[in-house]
Amino acid sequence: MFRRQGDRYVADLALDEVRVLRKVASEVVGLLTDGFDHSDPVVGRLFPEVYPDDSASTAEFRRYTEGDLKTAKIDQAGAILAALPDSSGEAGGEVRLDAEAAEAWLRALNDARLAMGVRLEIKDGTDLGEELDDAIAEDPTSSRVFQLSVYAYLGYLQESLLNALID
Repeated sequence: MFRRQGDRYVADLALDEVRVLRKVASEVVGLLTDGFDHSDPVVGRLFPEVYPDDSASTAEFRRYTEGDLKTAKIDQAGAILAALPDSSGEAGGEVRLDAEAAEAWLRALNDARLAMGVRLEIKDGTDLGEELDDAIAEDPTSSRVFQLSVYAYLGYLQESLLNALID
């Protein structure tokens, strides 16, 4: 998918891919703005307690770092939105990222996957292929099948971009 062209990282995206990435990045921004709630397990995963056994120290650390971290995460999701081709037509388009934008994409894709992983109850030992097969067997038209597919796609996209950066 992603390939290096000179000092850019380039991918050709289908219209459905553009739409999915736009929706996922927008949902991350929404989670970090309007939906920001420390009792939400997704927020807890994106902003873990630094001192799990010391809530006062965790609160103090958050007071000094959370605003900047939240702004950075919003900006990273915004980097995805800014680089995506227009999705109003009938075709996808090309994404061209410089090194800074590629790094932002990697971090934003990671945040999106972490968020989805919490909602989908994906654990470290989860076999994603098996999970998807089970969901398809239960109901191939379910939202879980779609969400697991998006989760897998984001992982593929992330790996592709990382490989392009390393090459």
